[in-house]
Amino acid sequence: MSRVIAGDIGGTKTRLAIVEVSGTRVRIEHEIEYRSGDFVAFEALLADFLKDSPAPDCAAFGIAGPVRGRAVRATNLPWLIEADALQQRFGFRVCTLLNDLEATACGLPALGADELLTLQPGADDALGNGAIIAAGTGLGEAGLYWDGQRHHPYATEGGHASFSPQDELEFALLRHLQARYGHVSWERVVSGMGLADLHDFLRVYRKAPLPQRLAEEMKTGDAGAAISRAALAGSDDICVETLDRFVRLYGAEAGNLALKTMSSGGLYVGGGIAPKILPLMQSGSFVEAFLGKGRMRPLLEAMPVRVILDDHVALYGPALCAARTA
Repeated sequence: MSRVIAGDIGGTKTRLAIVEVSGTRVRIEHEIEYRSGDFVAFEALLADFLKDSPAPDCAAFGIAGPVRGRAVRATNLPWLIEADALQQRFGFRVCTLLNDLEATACGLPALGADELLTLQPGADDALGNGAIIAAGTGLGEAGLYWDGQRHHPYATEGGHASFSPQDELEFALLRHLQARYGHVSWERVVSGMGLADLHDFLRVYRKAPLPQRLAEEMKTGDAGAAISRAALAGSDDICVETLDRFVRLYGAEAGNLALKTMSSGGLYVGGGIAPKILPLMQSGSFVEAFLGKGRMRPLLEAMPVRVILDDHVALYGPALCAARTA
């Protein structure tokens, strides 16, 4: 059994934990969740976490951003995180940095069957490469290479590939977002911030004023969460359309990823958004958009598609990685 530090570092929140690992079984001993924006640097946040307890000497952190060597600059935070600097300051014997989606993929072996929700069963003999897509603050994507014995997770920055509209409304959305951002990536439409921008666009496109109550909720809290609540409650038509279109776009990009990685072993949907909108994820529109690739539909129909229900998988992956080096 190993005792390690694991971290899940995102644009909105950062979770750190002391974790016991035995094989692929994990037990979180101590966990704290922080607002990432409350700290000027990750080192300050980690110091706060460790102030009351001695640190295990092996640590691994998943970060939303491209890891280059032993350093990463977070995509949606002004943080530069360097493994060597963390080792020197905190006395770690080993410190590993992972892309956040690579970290989530590494955590899949720790999940039980009840922690996955099947949207499409796929073929009975499904085997091979896999992939994972996760919408949260941003949009993460990773692959799982199958060597004939086991999966090897690897990072990508596929969420930053160019958005591809499929109908007139989406072409109008593209033009709207181009005027605001210039380059429009898939992350600009399939993410928490993308949900808010999609809603803003549809208000203009449909010439529908924003209700005062919803405006106050969006201003004082999480705009994406307020839109989702109104959509799931059916209390605002534009919010309903926003979330429905969001799910379809999510499914479309999931299908793109599955084709590019030839994910015959299955595609996993992670991140914080999908579990909160399960009724819409299960309505059929996600899977239909996933399958909507013309002649490739039969290939995609054979791929299992599952939603990850346990958001701690983003901690399990770094923990399993740290334990392997302990």
